[in-house]
Amino acid sequence: MTQFGQHPSPTHVIAHLSDTHFLGGERPLYGKVRTHENLLRALAQLEQSGARPEAIVFTGDLADLAEPDAYVRLREIVEPAAERMGAQIVWVMGNHDERLQFATQLLGDVPAGVDVPSQDRVYHFGGLRIIVLDSTVPGYHHGDLADDQLVWLARELDTPAPHGTLLALHHPPIPTPLALMALLELRGQDRLAGVIRGTDVRGILAGHLHYTTHSLFAGVPVSVAAATCYTMDLSAPVNHLSGVDGSQAFNLVHVYDDQIVHSVVPIGVFPEVTGFTDVFLEQLSSLTPAERLEAFSRKVPPPV
Repeated sequence: MTQFGQHPSPTHVIAHLSDTHFLGGERPLYGKVRTHENLLRALAQLEQSGARPEAIVFTGDLADLAEPDAYVRLREIVEPAAERMGAQIVWVMGNHDERLQFATQLLGDVPAGVDVPSQDRVYHFGGLRIIVLDSTVPGYHHGDLADDQLVWLARELDTPAPHGTLLALHHPPIPTPLALMALLELRGQDRLAGVIRGTDVRGILAGHLHYTTHSLFAGVPVSVAAATCYTMDLSAPVNHLSGVDGSQAFNLVHVYDDQIVHSVVPIGVFPEVTGFTDVFLEQLSSLTPAERLEAFSRKVPPPV
């Protein structure tokens, strides 16, 4: 494709979705939210866009009650779409998930005992490394990382990846204005900061909050994807926690040599009010850079 601006094409494209909260039997969440339909719509939009992500990262709370058939249905929806797009699926544990069902139903592991270890993994995508951290605490909804997890993470980060590393975990290591959600935050964030500061970690992908937000942590950009199930209304009265069936979205992550760009994609079909097709893009491609500016950038004087 012709390079129109100052930046070349990204070296990697990642799709970032979160908080599907599936129930078994395709039951609607809270009797109202059609979680399966929302995810089907999101994946259809992603596929129709032609983005061709290398990975589709789901940052936790995949099943609301960790029912085995909820995970089965999730795989039935996601795996064919990922295969068509040529993308690898990266599953991340969330506080609504349970390690035994997560490992068995999504990863095909058969744990040897009752005590299932934290679900931490490393994935490589042509030079880009994605490290999955299991921030869940069995029996609780808040997040934390055990000492052995941080030792393991530090050991992995000792060797930089050619294109850097993305961390993916459920609980984001950033503040939230929602008081009740703050009770369920990631504990011991300073310990994690001490491990990743100064390493090749270029970004942190997270979920849990049910709204899109961004921040910095230990000098690393954090991107939280809104849920595909329902979202939190940040315009609700202070100290209220209001989940609404609207504003669901997923993120596209474009990785460049020296930058990472996170873009929010609302889920839904909306009326187009203006636009240009690929035919117009092809016409611009045949022009010189100066001609393109004249054709597309120059302002047209308003009619007198």
